[in-house]
Amino acid sequence: MTVQNELPRTVAIIPARGGSKGIPLKNLQKVAGKTLLARAVEAASEATGVDLVVVSTDHDGIAAEAERAGATVVRRPDEISGDFASSEDALLYTLEQLPEQYAITAFLQCTSPFIDPQSIGNAIERVAADAADVVFSAVEDHSFLWTLDDEGHAQAVGHDAAFRPRRQDRKIHYNETGAFYIMRTSGLQEHRHRFFGRIEIEEVPLEQAREIDTMADLTLVRAVAAAGGQPTVLDVDALVTDFDGVHTDDAGYVNEHGDEMVRVHRGDGMGVSRLVRSGLPFLILSKERNPVVTRRAEKLRVEVAQGIDNKADVLLEWMREKDLDPSRVAYVGNDINDLEAFSVVGWPIAVADAHPQVLLAARLVLSQRGGHGAVREVCDLIPDN
Repeated sequence: MTVQNELPRTVAIIPARGGSKGIPLKNLQKVAGKTLLARAVEAASEATGVDLVVVSTDHDGIAAEAERAGATVVRRPDEISGDFASSEDALLYTLEQLPEQYAITAFLQCTSPFIDPQSIGNAIERVAADAADVVFSAVEDHSFLWTLDDEGHAQAVGHDAAFRPRRQDRKIHYNETGAFYIMRTSGLQEHRHRFFGRIEIEEVPLEQAREIDTMADLTLVRAVAAAGGQPTVLDVDALVTDFDGVHTDDAGYVNEHGDEMVRVHRGDGMGVSRLVRSGLPFLILSKERNPVVTRRAEKLRVEVAQGIDNKADVLLEWMREKDLDPSRVAYVGNDINDLEAFSVVGWPIAVADAHPQVLLAARLVLSQRGGHGAVREVCDLIPDN
């Protein structure tokens, strides 16, 4: 967090209640391995001029995640936690609970996962310089807008339907992104609304304007984030993997006596061996209980937990026992029963042939398939301790 003494003091407030209907606990959904809440806290913390980041919530899990991300938490009462409570209610209540006054209030929303700290800082500077009372994020929009009348007939909004000028000849208008609103605090408290006085726009590029309201939106931004490039180094303190579909190709071989065999990749063993020698904690976490898994773990000299119904619970306990920071733990999975484990680590990783839902939830997608060198690939990304 950067504090500029010459600027009026600024508090960033992120309302994040637990009662989202469209996407349950939307604020805790992950994009590229980070919750939407943590992404908003990070953007606010990195913005020039922000002195304090506060999360307003009514939910224990959101409060815990906010504190992990480095924010201060203000619990909101029931009367401003329901579906009909406004964001302004949360902002005004939060300001009343703070031990000092802040000249500028930055209102950020978790539903915008790609907020640029520099854009926030630019907007704060404009309000601090008394160039505006409110600055909000918006994206340039050249679309033709329409609405429906009472009979369901289309009606042009803001343009003449019979006149179709070229894009470059149309008057520019802007679409409010909802990502952030920077306000003079005194004006917010007087008008009890985010728009008042001299209002200006902080124009942001289209790629920063994505907003999440539905599961389709969430799926899209996860795909966009996944396409943003793969890391060349994976800086983690521990590695956990599923077994079937990760160490194997998810196929099984059964002989006439009923004995089961699986195919593993020799290169995986070399990769795991290097990490074990370096002292990096390594755990195989399997839903199935199978002697094959036991023998493979013994050969690799790593810990194993089998017959696990809830991988997240076992993984959380293992991380507590080893005093590991979950944000610095990687988990490699391939199927939907790995999603619960994905939710509790900072680096959810999918093999190349993982289930589509797993691919979308992953922070990193490997180039290799399960049983075909995927474990070796992730091991090679982790430097020696």
